[in-house]
Amino acid sequence: MAAVTSLSFSALTQSSFPSARNLASNSDVLRFRTSFSLHYGGFRSSNSSPRLVVHCMSSTSDLATVADTKLNFLKAYKRPIPSVYNTVLQELIVQQHLMRYKRTYRYDPVFALGFVTVYDQLMDGYPSDEDRDAIFRAYINALKEDPEQYRADAKKLEEWARAQTSSSLIEFPSKEGEVEGILKDIAERAGGKGSFSYSRFFAVGLFRLLELANATEPTVLEKLCAALNIEKRSVDRDLDVYRNLLSKLVQAKELLKEYVAREKKKREERAGAQKANEAIATCLGEPQYMGL
Repeated sequence: MAAVTSLSFSALTQSSFPSARNLASNSDVLRFRTSFSLHYGGFRSSNSSPRLVVHCMSSTSDLATVADTKLNFLKAYKRPIPSVYNTVLQELIVQQHLMRYKRTYRYDPVFALGFVTVYDQLMDGYPSDEDRDAIFRAYINALKEDPEQYRADAKKLEEWARAQTSSSLIEFPSKEGEVEGILKDIAERAGGKGSFSYSRFFAVGLFRLLELANATEPTVLEKLCAALNIEKRSVDRDLDVYRNLLSKLVQAKELLKEYVAREKKKREERAGAQKANEAIATCLGEPQYMGL
């Protein structure tokens, strides 16, 4: 599906949408986990045999549940959210909770860029900019992460990508710099030398880098995935999911706009009829005098 790499975010809104429930990768997701550590005791004396000491440590009490995360969000932001936004937000926070508490999860700026991109697309057109920012902070804080770091890292990567070309974007392994260092770290961890947790937010972050660099050639995504040790087939699949999400949001917002317009018209018609009735009642209630 190399053609996806030539689409802009605005173009991604033009297809039908099945469901937003799959915005997080479902592989090896565990809501509760028990970790075990093995400590080798070594020799106690010259004639003693080695012993293996096994410490079983349950970490279930340290992990937040989905209910905990949703409750944290509701406590942090108590105002009502229109259903067209809230339905998708609730699905996202459940899926991101599962990503957040995966054993292999580790925050990285490309993931942050992907989430910020999805959130800003979702909340585009929200009635209040102040509320939109407050919801963002409440959402990230509910996951016990830093909303300021998300925004700062997303901005940093966006500024970097705007200064890149199709060739320079994929040449990061041979270059020095802050963002280049971030990408090298991701490539190293994704290559099996550390903890890395791929997600659809990460895929969206990659695509956002390509868009800002005007890297529309079909082969650029393939080369970037290879440099990062990421499976391109997964990225292609997840960009399809993102495209469908945007399509669903566009349709839902259009329906909401039509509904609001109809309700406004009905209120105006009812108000006009009420004023007319009041005027008639006032007129009929006034005493009439006939001149002689």
